[in-house]
Amino acid sequence: MSLNWLITGGCGFIGRNLIRRLLREPEIGIRVFDNGSVCDGRHLAEVCAYEPVPDGTLAPSTDKVQLLSGDITNADDVAQAVQHMDVIVHLAANTGVPKSVADPVQDFRFNALGTFTMLNCARSHGGRRFIFASSGAPTGNAVPPITEKAVAAPVSPYGASKLAGEGYCSAWFHCYGLETVALRFSNVYGPYSRHKTSVVAKFINAALRGEEWLVFGDGKQTRDFLFVDDLVEAIWLAAIKPNVGGEIFQISTGVEHSLHALTEALRHALTVCGLKAVPVHHEAIRLGDIVRNFADPSKAERMLGWKAAVPLSEGLARTVRWFTDKF
Repeated sequence: MSLNWLITGGCGFIGRNLIRRLLREPEIGIRVFDNGSVCDGRHLAEVCAYEPVPDGTLAPSTDKVQLLSGDITNADDVAQAVQHMDVIVHLAANTGVPKSVADPVQDFRFNALGTFTMLNCARSHGGRRFIFASSGAPTGNAVPPITEKAVAAPVSPYGASKLAGEGYCSAWFHCYGLETVALRFSNVYGPYSRHKTSVVAKFINAALRGEEWLVFGDGKQTRDFLFVDDLVEAIWLAAIKPNVGGEIFQISTGVEHSLHALTEALRHALTVCGLKAVPVHHEAIRLGDIVRNFADPSKAERMLGWKAAVPLSEGLARTVRWFTDKF
């Protein structure tokens, strides 16, 4: 299957793992579009050889990973990036609830305006399939297990901007025929996430430094933790499966874990690797945080043929080993 893929934010955690997955396939061209604000070519080089692309017209490529620097809110930059691309995976975003509460304007600019700009340029330049990285945030405090039918009621600017992205994806499918697929990622963790502030990466980094773990709230709040290898398989299937344009999918394990359970499982994984457990410190829950969250992935199982395969214990063990090897 000869396809050219554009990955926005491709130097980051999920992007690098997706590239590792795509490199297993024949006749796949890969272009990374990234502003370098969080991760850059040095990080990309951890998973592949790449070719920096200077300004100018880009030719399609099926033999080298291309790296193009640019801004997802700049239509000229985006128009250049989407040239000759069949599949666009839009990962670039302002991530996290606390940052969105502190600066909702920045969150809107990157997540809503950036997604709009990507969609509009994809429509104008012949993109066939557009994969949008959403999250569970649009449904706010909906009672889990959350399905795609849950009423959207975001409780943070981040959730609102991701909901806007989903809405634009739906509109661009119905009005312009762009085959959009919105994937609501659950809490993703795994290798190549050292720079992340999500809970698993943050706790492993703290343990390697001998620092305590900070938990906001009593630790009873729950999440659905998804290993990154399972996620990138879902992205692959969302890109190649027919008749899924305009759809939203919950990409999750369907298993609910409290933060307390996560800390215990992570302590075990750290101990196996010869690291000492660290104490847990509790502070008040943060504004915009969701108390209970896990999702029902049955629609993805039915329409994409996808199901999470890596249990939390195995995923944490593999993640800790990667961190300790790189520390």
